[in-house]
Amino acid sequence: MAPEDASLAAAPATRDADDTASLIRRCAAADRTAFRRLYDRWAGRLHGIALGITGQAALAADATHDAFVQVWQQAARFDPARGSPEAWLISLARYRALDIVRRRGREIVMEAPPEQADESPDVLAALARSAEGAALQRCLNTLEVERRQLILLAFVQGLSHTELAERLGAPLGTVKSWIRRSLALLRGCLEA
Repeated sequence: MAPEDASLAAAPATRDADDTASLIRRCAAADRTAFRRLYDRWAGRLHGIALGITGQAALAADATHDAFVQVWQQAARFDPARGSPEAWLISLARYRALDIVRRRGREIVMEAPPEQADESPDVLAALARSAEGAALQRCLNTLEVERRQLILLAFVQGLSHTELAERLGAPLGTVKSWIRRSLALLRGCLEA
């Protein structure tokens, strides 16, 4: 690779590091927009690092959350002379994940209490009996069968977008847009 090619290849990485450092400095000044950009840029990567350490998605999400809380609270302490902004962010996520793993190792595993039947009324049945529930059911019936099923899987059974994409064998972006369009149709129907 020619020397000028190497400098061109390094330029985006340097610009990205500068952008990350700038976002951290802006977070130190309580700039919420900068924090959102930093989160959008780094949350996936930090979650992946935490997941590798914890081995559980929920624990990794907790570690990622804790790391970003620490970024917001301690952004002013970031010193670019001591290391890159990427290394700082990764170390925060790594240490939060390790803290969670250590805490989990110290937890006392107790016998689970015996399962008891839920005495509360069925929330969905109560909703169906109400006027709002009847309107929702009417509007759900206006959706195509596949889209209605998608909405029910997401909001009644609590499946994530990723789980829905895997179950349906559809791309994640497609599933998200199906849900977004279906919700817009429901909203329009309910407001009419």
